[in-house]
Amino acid sequence: MDKRTFLKNSTVLGLASMASLSAFGKMMDAVADLPATEVAKDDDFWTSVRGGYALKPDYINLENGYYCILPKEILDRYISHIREVNMQGAYYMRTVQTDNRKAAVQKLADFAGCSPEELTITRNATESLDLVISGMDWKAGDEAVMAEHDYPSMLDMFKQVAKRYGMVNKVVSVPLNPKSDDEIVELYEKAITSKTRLLMICHMINITGQILPVRKICDMAHKKNVQVMVDGAHALAHIKFSIRDLNCDYYGSSLHKWLSVPLGAGLLYVRKENINKIWPLFAEGERKPDDMLRLSHTGTLPVATDLTISDSIDFYNWVGADRKEERLRYLQNYWTSKVRGYRNVVLNTPEDPARSCGIANVGLKFTKPSIFAELLLKKYKIYTVAIDNAGVQGCRITPNIYTTTAELDQLVEAIKKEA
Repeated sequence: MDKRTFLKNSTVLGLASMASLSAFGKMMDAVADLPATEVAKDDDFWTSVRGGYALKPDYINLENGYYCILPKEILDRYISHIREVNMQGAYYMRTVQTDNRKAAVQKLADFAGCSPEELTITRNATESLDLVISGMDWKAGDEAVMAEHDYPSMLDMFKQVAKRYGMVNKVVSVPLNPKSDDEIVELYEKAITSKTRLLMICHMINITGQILPVRKICDMAHKKNVQVMVDGAHALAHIKFSIRDLNCDYYGSSLHKWLSVPLGAGLLYVRKENINKIWPLFAEGERKPDDMLRLSHTGTLPVATDLTISDSIDFYNWVGADRKEERLRYLQNYWTSKVRGYRNVVLNTPEDPARSCGIANVGLKFTKPSIFAELLLKKYKIYTVAIDNAGVQGCRITPNIYTTTAELDQLVEAIKKEA
């Protein structure tokens, strides 16, 4: 059976009615020799992938940035894990829980590109990064540098430690359409002084989708003896990278976003030599100072979620890192290219394709984001999220790999009509 015939049949049947993963594997084999940029434009292929999702028909979901729903295959496995843990009860928790969690950490570390000794599973990116912020041994007068576009939960934690310890927060503003990497690096560099101890940056800014030059910023900061903490909530399983290559000191992410793990899972990476510098959020028993388990004690855990991490990584690998990234970038540029420059339309995402991927933000002049989002949902049945802070006014648009170009055509039509 040739590729086109196979994809047509799989589209009709849907993944759930086929031999599931074996059929999914055959779909991937059908495009294995094609460039990812070519597969990204193949609507037949991605419509076949769409068959593996149960989607609510009431609206077009363009708010995958908060939580990426699970493919049916992962959801089935998650439910299976819940049933198994529930059946074994305390026996599971007291016998194999620890070994299974270690296995999940190992697989997650291999996937993220770091040592398992430097990684732990948390509940989300907020917990991961707030643990670092609150766990540093701050002294009065110490400085931290961050951007107004950073995630509010982390900014709030910095405000709290400032009140508690007398440290100082310096907030910069990242340009929405930078001319070069150097412009961004210099912005952070100018904010650093001899008192700066920590620099927080986004890998991908959540409200605009802009990708920052993380490695260049880290290299600059380290020359000034400043540590760098990276918010990677939207980057992991969205764009292809290795934490090790970023040269950062701390990295936090949410696994329920682009990796499609059930709610309640995140990761925290801490460079080995920094582990003993962070106070745990909750007290742990006696461990070596450089043991990451010091930082991950939260009591009884949602172990079925931990088990599903492996399934989600398998699914991601089957789709392919390059294919997923190129598909998400293609979808974003597909619709933004049709409205960029259109009268009364404001795009808050860089025009350079290398500076963004699947996420973009669009606004209308003279229209509040909340009203725009309400119009899109009620009038056009398109679900988004309104953003109205840090100088960004618009709706964040986050498609997923199952999103079709036909759905994005409806978005474009709605934007133009309202503009």
